[in-house]
Amino acid sequence: MMDHSKTIRFSVDAKGPLSDVRVLDLSRLVAGNMLSVQLADFGADVIKIEPPSGDPLRDWTDEGQSLHWKTYGRNKRSVMLNLREPAAMAALKAILPSADVFIENYRPGVLEKMGLAPEILHAINPDLIVVRISGFGQTGPYAQNPGFGTLVEAMSGFAARTGFPDREPVLPPLALADMISGIFGAQAVTMALLAREKGQSRGQVIDLSLLEPMFAVLGPEASIYKVTGKVKERSGSASNTVSPRNVYKCRDGKFAALSGSTQTVAMRIFDIIGRPDMKTDPRFSTNVERVRHRDLVDAAVAGWFEERDRAEALATMRAAGATVGPVYDIADIAEDAHFAERGIIVDVEDADNGTLPMHNILPRLSGTPGVWRRPAPALGQHTGDILKEAGVSEIDIATILAGGEGI
Repeated sequence: MMDHSKTIRFSVDAKGPLSDVRVLDLSRLVAGNMLSVQLADFGADVIKIEPPSGDPLRDWTDEGQSLHWKTYGRNKRSVMLNLREPAAMAALKAILPSADVFIENYRPGVLEKMGLAPEILHAINPDLIVVRISGFGQTGPYAQNPGFGTLVEAMSGFAARTGFPDREPVLPPLALADMISGIFGAQAVTMALLAREKGQSRGQVIDLSLLEPMFAVLGPEASIYKVTGKVKERSGSASNTVSPRNVYKCRDGKFAALSGSTQTVAMRIFDIIGRPDMKTDPRFSTNVERVRHRDLVDAAVAGWFEERDRAEALATMRAAGATVGPVYDIADIAEDAHFAERGIIVDVEDADNGTLPMHNILPRLSGTPGVWRRPAPALGQHTGDILKEAGVSEIDIATILAGGEGI
């Protein structure tokens, strides 16, 4: 369904709303790259500072290709620096005065040991916005614990709510905590840039943990626990808040997702499945009672879906005003007309594959949209150019490029 004739071509001259912003990204793996790609997609000059071994994200490969890096390294430039070497550290400090944002995700305290504590960075550049990404924050009893997203997804309460009550908690099959933290981080950077522009602050430090954004998206968990004294159990694809709401298997083996999150829609669903009696039954007439008798509601709805192929079930439900949709995998998404027309996935020029589909730039801004300026760089591809811009001598550049093992 995708229109492969509309390949996006990169243009280094394209200007986005952040085109005057320079970002030095020393982070590794997902959270920092998720943060900086959002800034890069809107024109920021994101410079990845990588050790000679490269960002480990480059090592996440499929069929021998680093598709994670191609996606999250887009619109960035790469400088290879072994920051254990004095010449490389001096080069980094030469770039710092031109930077607006500095991103790192070392374990708390490591930046200080490297001689790059925030006060030192601000002595070099008082307007610098320093983003410090860690698993649990720069302070607190867990600050020194390994900061992997898996641990955060477990400790945030997310895993305890995911899965079925009679089985083990389920971790997400992707770097969800890192992704969410990266989104929060990009928002924080833009707020700090705005505050600086309005004269409310100069440089500042953003203490960005993976734990707190992950906990925040769980919503009113703490309030519910205080008021009710209860820990909500895992409920699979059902909900502890509304009913009916679940994933239902159809006659052809495909799945549909249904949500009766308002009273009106729930009543419509009972009519559709041929159970108008449930509308007046005290066990199902209100949302509170439907949640309490969720198993009975699901059994009635599931029986209706089991007698129909998914296409028929969806058409019938939609025609009657129910909120329902198919459960897609990526193969379904690639053939879906809405994804195609909206350009949710775009074909981008790629040296290894001719073109490579990836998610489009988000969010969609009507006046200052994102821009496609360059593919993900090779390791150290822009080292010479950027160090020359910073006034580093040719001799020092040669020394840096010949550096040993990285940080």
